[in-house]
Amino acid sequence: MARPRLFLTTAALAALLLGGGAIAQPDPVSTRKDGLRRMQANLEAIGAVANSGGNTRDTVARADEMVAFFRDLPLLFPPGSDGNGSKALPAVWSDRPGFERAAANATTAAEALRNTAASGDAAATGQAVRAMGSACGACHRNNRSR
Repeated sequence: MARPRLFLTTAALAALLLGGGAIAQPDPVSTRKDGLRRMQANLEAIGAVANSGGNTRDTVARADEMVAFFRDLPLLFPPGSDGNGSKALPAVWSDRPGFERAAANATTAAEALRNTAASGDAAATGQAVRAMGSACGACHRNNRSR
């Protein structure tokens, strides 16, 4: 019985791949804008907990989401995704190594934020929030128009 199911699954996958994308592809500009708004909301929420001296361990899930998002950020900027209201500067594509370095720096900052949040140290988490904000700003300076 497993063999027919495997055949059907393989056939369905082949049909999707050979069909040339019959499934609607998400717009990378909308996807990254939505994601970046979520990251800003996460950073603000973590900062609020840290600044109030609250339990930063409760914010680890938000920080985990930030790590995952920034790790994959370059994938949200495929060639040709500079339209549809994008504020991305041409440097995202013309200086791809610089853009990927900025994304890696943001990932590192998000990992540090997650680690400090998990420690429960509100003061250190507040510092990590500021460092994360600086990583975001550094990327925006070179890769985003106002």
